[in-house]
Amino acid sequence: MPIYHKLGKIPHKRHTVYRKEDGSLFHEQLFGTIGFDGMSSLMYHHYPPTLVKEILGQKDVTPKVAVAKNMKMTSLQGYNVPQIDDYIESRKTVLMNSDCKIVLSAPKKSTTGYFYKNADADEVIFIHKGSGKLKTQLGNIPFSYGDYLVVPRGMIYQLHFDDEDNRLFIVESTSPIYTPKRYRNWFGQLLEHSPFCERDIRPPVELETFDEKGEFLVKIKKEDILYDYVYESHPFDIVGWDGYNYPYAFSIHDFEPITGRVHLPPPIHQTFECAGFVICSFVPRLYDYHPDAIPAPYNHSNIDSDEVLYYVDGDFMSRNNIQKGQITLHPAGIPHGPHPGTYEGSIGKKETLELAVMVDTFKPLMICEDAINIEVKDYYKSWLH
Repeated sequence: MPIYHKLGKIPHKRHTVYRKEDGSLFHEQLFGTIGFDGMSSLMYHHYPPTLVKEILGQKDVTPKVAVAKNMKMTSLQGYNVPQIDDYIESRKTVLMNSDCKIVLSAPKKSTTGYFYKNADADEVIFIHKGSGKLKTQLGNIPFSYGDYLVVPRGMIYQLHFDDEDNRLFIVESTSPIYTPKRYRNWFGQLLEHSPFCERDIRPPVELETFDEKGEFLVKIKKEDILYDYVYESHPFDIVGWDGYNYPYAFSIHDFEPITGRVHLPPPIHQTFECAGFVICSFVPRLYDYHPDAIPAPYNHSNIDSDEVLYYVDGDFMSRNNIQKGQITLHPAGIPHGPHPGTYEGSIGKKETLELAVMVDTFKPLMICEDAINIEVKDYYKSWLH
């Protein structure tokens, strides 16, 4: 996301002497992507970010695949994922390929006993239920229902919840997450026809600096192994930073829908893009206004991509009997379309109040074991009646 931001106190020039009041040096760290060619930020720590006291152990958290090659339209009841106290333990991968993991999570407790870093992937954490504060090395971001929290890989963070009733839909991306390039000019600014703009992006606003030494547990996920690192200095010891690579929030409620006289295809809902998939937002909007328009989507074939829809709220216009938190997977290679009655029933209607998140991948998705217990049986037959 190419928007410059800074917090705290930083020196006038990069890579130059920056001293504390006692004359000792602050410690500079480059936090960058794609070697030295991608987005980056410069952080200034009280202590070197390399002070590892101990590595306590490691745990394999590789998702177990139940169906490696899937050609069946599938649905999952996301709210049937159990609520679990611990944030990491609550994360259940239900679908995956080499580009992304799709994760459901229902944590009850804040991550106060440790810090977490995903060194494998950028994360998009969609807040379906709950509110609180995302705390990171680069500052804090309040969040609530409908927020996307975009956390770049390698960022150390905690999630602090206001209560115990929380539901998260998480997408992990092995490639950086960007705003769609067709919405940006060649300087990186979001254009006038974009469904959101820089005013809607919420970067960190509160930099909490902890000048502390002791023992601080950081759980680091790398190549699906979770390592327990104990550092001597507090991970949030940064006094200032600037750059382009940082966590931010964007609310689905700030996505302004694109509408037309006749039904427009799913790319109008696109919100984020990655190398191997896109994320889209379906939000309340006026229906198509041609006098003979059919607002419900036409049948279409997924020849090149698997389509995943996560239902958030409202009455989704093209589906029958859909619950909050339900997921549908329509695999590449076969057509899908509106459920019986919804195509005809949409004619003449003026608006839809649906809210959903869509992930379209360009490689087939595998179904993981954590998905099997929440599968809606015989969903693929639901177009028959």
